[in-house]
Amino acid sequence: MTYTSGSSRTVQQYIDETPVWSDGTETTTVPLTRMQRRIWWLAAAGKFFEGLVVFMTGIALPLIVKEYDLDGSASHGLVTAATLAGILIGATALGGLSDRFGRKRMFIVEMAIFIAFLVGLTFTPNFPMLVIFLFGMGVALGCDYPTAHLVISEAIPSRSRGQLVLGAFAFQAVGGVFGAGIGWLILAENPSIEAWRWMYATAIVPAVAVLLGRLIITESPHWLFSQGRHEEAEAEAKRLLDREPEYPKEIRLSVAEASDVPRGEEGQHTGGFASLFRGKTRRATILASVPWFLQDLGTYGIGIFTPTILAAAVGQKTENAHRLADIVSNDILAAKGTAFLDLLLVAGIVFAIVLSDRLGRMGLQILGFFGCALGLFVAAMSQYFPDGSQWELILIFGGFMIFNFMTNMGPNAQTYLVAGEVFPTPMRGLGAGFAASFAKIGAVSTAFLFPILLTDIGTQVLLYILVGTSLLGALVTYLFRIETKGRSLEAVEF
Repeated sequence: MTYTSGSSRTVQQYIDETPVWSDGTETTTVPLTRMQRRIWWLAAAGKFFEGLVVFMTGIALPLIVKEYDLDGSASHGLVTAATLAGILIGATALGGLSDRFGRKRMFIVEMAIFIAFLVGLTFTPNFPMLVIFLFGMGVALGCDYPTAHLVISEAIPSRSRGQLVLGAFAFQAVGGVFGAGIGWLILAENPSIEAWRWMYATAIVPAVAVLLGRLIITESPHWLFSQGRHEEAEAEAKRLLDREPEYPKEIRLSVAEASDVPRGEEGQHTGGFASLFRGKTRRATILASVPWFLQDLGTYGIGIFTPTILAAAVGQKTENAHRLADIVSNDILAAKGTAFLDLLLVAGIVFAIVLSDRLGRMGLQILGFFGCALGLFVAAMSQYFPDGSQWELILIFGGFMIFNFMTNMGPNAQTYLVAGEVFPTPMRGLGAGFAASFAKIGAVSTAFLFPILLTDIGTQVLLYILVGTSLLGALVTYLFRIETKGRSLEAVEF
C-alpha cells in the first residue's frame, strides 16, 4: 500500500508501506532495511544461545555429576531444572519490564545478565554456585522470550512477521545442534572432567559481540508512541526505515482509527497482571498460555527419554559407568545422537517458517498438536513388544521422530509466535512474558516429576497421558483461536 506525500500514518502503516522511488518505480515487496536486518540477526542470536546452553547442559551433566560427586536424582534434577526455573521467573519478572522501560533497554540488559552468569558458570567453584549460575542464565533467557519477539515483530512488515519471527526462533534448534556438536568436539579433543567448563566458555566471546551490537539498534517506535513520546517515535521510525535512496522522506505519526485498534473495556490495557484476565484480553491470555503449557509438558518430557532411547537403539552404551573414560565415551555417544535428533527440530521449524504466513498460526498449531499425539501414540505401541526387540526400537524411535518434527512445525513454534502478537502494545511484553512463564511451569514440573512418574506408572501410561495433553492443546487452541496471519499489530482483534 502507498500513501500520498505528507500524509500522517501509524507506525505500522509506515513499516508496511511499499516504497515508491523518486523515478516512479514501485516495488512489489517491502524490502527490509539495514536496521531491520540487524535487529533480526541480534534477536536470532539470543535464541541461538538459549538452544546452545540448554542442550549443552545435557551433554555436560555426566561430567558435572562426576566432578561434584553427586548422588541421587534430586541433585541431577536441580541441574536440569535450574535453567528452566530461571526462564520461568525471567520471562515475567524481566520480560514484562519491556513495557515500562522499553524493548531496547531490556534487550541489552538481558544479554549483559546472560554474559555475567555464563562467565560465573565457567569458573564456578562448587555445586551450589553452579545451580545459581544456571538459574541466572535462565532468568536472562526468560527475558529474551518476549523481548526478542517484540523487537522483531514491532520493527518488520506485517506480511512477513510470521516468517521472520519464526526464522529467528529457529535458531533455538540450530543452537541445540551446535551445543551437542560443540560438546562432542570438546570431549573428543579434551576428554577430561573439566571439559564441560570449556563447553560453556565457547559462548562468551560471541555473546559479548551480540551485546555490543544491541547497543546501536533503534528503540521500538510502537512502544515510544504508546508512551506518548511521539517525537522520539518519529525519529526512531526514521532510523529504522533508513534506505538508500531515502524513503519515506519524512515521518509524521498519527493514531490509528478507533475501529482499527480494538481497545476492549476501558482501562484493560493498563495495570498489572489483573489486566491480563479482564474483559476481552482474557481470551488472548488463555490462548497464549495454556496451549504453550501443554506443549512444554510433552516436549520436555520426551527430551528426558532421548538419551535412553538413543543408547538402546545404537546398542553401544556402557552401563553403570564409573570410570572417567566410560563417562566420556557415553557422553560422546549421547552427543552424536542428540545432534541427529535435533535436526528434526530444525526441519520442523523450517516447515513452520514456510507455512505460518500461508496456512495461518491456528491451523498449524492444531495440526501440530494432533501430530504430536500421533507420534506419542506410536511410541506407546512399542511397549507391546519385548524389550530390545526390533519393533520396539522402531516404534519408540519413530514415534519420537514424528513428535519432534510436528511439535516444531506446530505448537512449539506457533505458541511462541502467537504470544507476541495477540496483546496490545502497552501490555505486549507483560502478556508474552506471562505466557512464557506459565509454559515453563510445565517444563519445570516435567523435569522434576517425569522420572518419578516413569517409575510409578510406567512408560506406556505416561505416554498415553501425554497423548491426552496434546489433544487437549488442540481443543483449547480451537476454542480460543485468534488468527493473526498477515494482520497489523495495530489491528489484531480479540
